[in-house]
Amino acid sequence: MDATRLLGLLVMSSRLGRRERRGFRWYFPAPALSSPGVNSGQQEFLGIAPPVAAKPEVVFVRSAQARRYRLTLRRDGTAVATIPLRGSEREALRFVEQQRDWLERARERQAQKPRAAEVWTVGTHVLWRGELHPIRIATMGESADPFVASRPQVCVAADVFRVRAIEGDLRPTLEAHFARRARIELPGRTWELAAETGVDVKHVTVRNQRSRWGSCSAGGTISLNWRLVQTPDKVRDYIVYHELMHLREMNHSERFWARVEEVCPWWRDAERWLKRNGSLLGL
Repeated sequence: MDATRLLGLLVMSSRLGRRERRGFRWYFPAPALSSPGVNSGQQEFLGIAPPVAAKPEVVFVRSAQARRYRLTLRRDGTAVATIPLRGSEREALRFVEQQRDWLERARERQAQKPRAAEVWTVGTHVLWRGELHPIRIATMGESADPFVASRPQVCVAADVFRVRAIEGDLRPTLEAHFARRARIELPGRTWELAAETGVDVKHVTVRNQRSRWGSCSAGGTISLNWRLVQTPDKVRDYIVYHELMHLREMNHSERFWARVEEVCPWWRDAERWLKRNGSLLGL
């Protein structure tokens, strides 16, 4: 697609976007980009939603909060080009072109990160409670419930999970089990840490987020990614503390990070773990 056609599509998208109160989102197939200086927490707080249809390589988003053009690379490989409210599509496209070499290097780094197997079978190593464990067939003695023991089961570490059959892809069934555990454990832990820090939380939800570990609303609702049950306890707690502190500082200012430091002094280690291992969970 030549530059003239791209520019025409951008202008058309801009006109359509003016009809929406929240700006516009437009997609076109081009090399994805990333820019230094924007961490995962900032992307999370922007609340950029993942695309619903086939994943585009570049997503253009107009933001009322942005003061400059910005390119970020999501963990799922999608590049997001943020345009300031008064910015132009022409400048956004030029900015994307200027970052093409940087993008290629960023994609190379991302490609080197470990990835989880697409299909899980007996013997596949999966991340569970912060460690990689092989899926293995459970023995009769590993289930205390004879009714459950009479059905096919697999183990991940010390946990036993019932499955429909040992053969085939076990991932959908095991992830459903993991999500059920998360819906029990994560809200409980959030309420504990909210009481500890004195933060007023109204509601806690557990969701299947694909581009962020957690989020919060000004009304006091915290949403957490169910995959946090697969991370170490300290990493899980860091994400909860992170969102709790957003209920005091709805930004990523120095004051916000100072509050995080007060309640979670190991937050930098947790961030490093997420950057190294988040790709194993598809984030």
